Amino acid sequence: MSFLKIDTTDKHIFNLAAIVGGLRSILYKEADLLAYDCDGFTIHKHLPKAVVFPKNTQEVSKLVKYCSDNGLPFLARGAGTGLSGGAIPVNGEVIISMVRMKKLISVDLENRRAVVEPGFVNLKLTNSISDRGYYYAPDPSSQYCCTIGGNVAENAGGAHCLKYGVTTNHILGLEVVLPNGEIIEIGRNGLLDEPGYDLLGLLTGSEGTLGIVTKITVRILKNPEGKQTVLAYFDKVEDGSQAVSDIISAGIVPAALEMMDKTAIEAVEAAAFPVGHPKDIEAVLLIEVDGIAAGIEEQINQILEVCKKSNVREVRAAKDEEERGRWWANRKTGFGAMGAISPDYLVQDGVIPRSKLPEVLKKIAQISKESGLRIANIFHAGDGNLHPLVLFDARKPGEIEKALEAGSLCLKACADVGGTITGEHGVGIEKREEMRFVFKEEEILAQTNIREVFNPSNLLNAGKLFPTPGRCVEIKKEINAK
Repeated sequence: MSFLKIDTTDKHIFNLAAIVGGLRSILYKEADLLAYDCDGFTIHKHLPKAVVFPKNTQEVSKLVKYCSDNGLPFLARGAGTGLSGGAIPVNGEVIISMVRMKKLISVDLENRRAVVEPGFVNLKLTNSISDRGYYYAPDPSSQYCCTIGGNVAENAGGAHCLKYGVTTNHILGLEVVLPNGEIIEIGRNGLLDEPGYDLLGLLTGSEGTLGIVTKITVRILKNPEGKQTVLAYFDKVEDGSQAVSDIISAGIVPAALEMMDKTAIEAVEAAAFPVGHPKDIEAVLLIEVDGIAAGIEEQINQILEVCKKSNVREVRAAKDEEERGRWWANRKTGFGAMGAISPDYLVQDGVIPRSKLPEVLKKIAQISKESGLRIANIFHAGDGNLHPLVLFDARKPGEIEKALEAGSLCLKACADVGGTITGEHGVGIEKREEMRFVFKEEEILAQTNIREVFNPSNLLNAGKLFPTPGRCVEIKKEINAK
């Protein structure tokens, strides 16, 4: 890790501070900046030039304009829970932290929408409206602390995205500060299909490279009448995988269909919310259905029968809400629980067709064996979103590099069967080069051309999402020469 020397006479520090109300709203000393040298992707660490804390859209706009006019690289940061390095200041950026912009601006139950600032915590939205019978569907495992602005940047998913979709399916409008400081509104009326280009879709998941979101209109949903969860244990991962396919083939669309393998089970049972999973079990499925109360029991019975036909060792429905809550708390500790069995871990995020699950899991097991590193698997099995967790010890020479190589090979295995390299965590700096597993150089060029329209000086979150220039630079030169 390199340390950036901070010159307290730097005019930029004081000019930035003046925009946000003084030095109390900016960090610039090395000791303070250490907390911002990485996000949830901790393998790479870089110090920012400064961290500023705006309170409103106008201050964000002024900060962005100042950085743009003075050639200062900058980026936006939410809670720092991102897992692909999207908020790491690799160019010594000025970090514009959105944590003070954390208001729930309005709730419109009649039209089923709410307006929040980007620093508003995901789970807090559901908690704020649950007493009125509503909730916000996207539920990443970090929902208790991640911000909705960060969810928009990464197009976050979660356990229930199988039925309800990811963040982009719940965004109705955005207020955005462009990289030159201009403020625009997209989808200001919260309508489902406005004319023109789908700019909401473009900006959601753009990983903070096209603009900084300062206000978000989201879709909220009515609580389902009924909800039930099933837990199933399998002696073979292949049998659990077959059950996943058979459940979907039976015409059942669960709200969530989660799976963990033996190593992942070991970790969650050693962490904060153990539920007594058998130590010798190879796979556990967590299946949740919701909807009209009258139809829940029939779906549960179908799921129980499908699991029994797939050589399930044990399958049962939660006896009450308390047991259901414990099962989900156990699953949602999955990533953090790895710290109970390994000093370090690398989370990957690939997507595959459901039918390819056994094949890819065998390949991941082979990668684990060849690398000498344990790999735990936690995944949203229903929609084929895999999370191989590569366990390593950074104190041992060469293990970081081995972990990174193993993670890349896991993504290659996903791409080789017609999948892709991320379903919800984003590309950031972690998977830039792996973009070539799924895109041709011409396709990468087309996307970077879009970025240049919004961010021509490339001062906003540069070096993220796309691979280092290669053949696409030559292609661009050839086009310009014509």
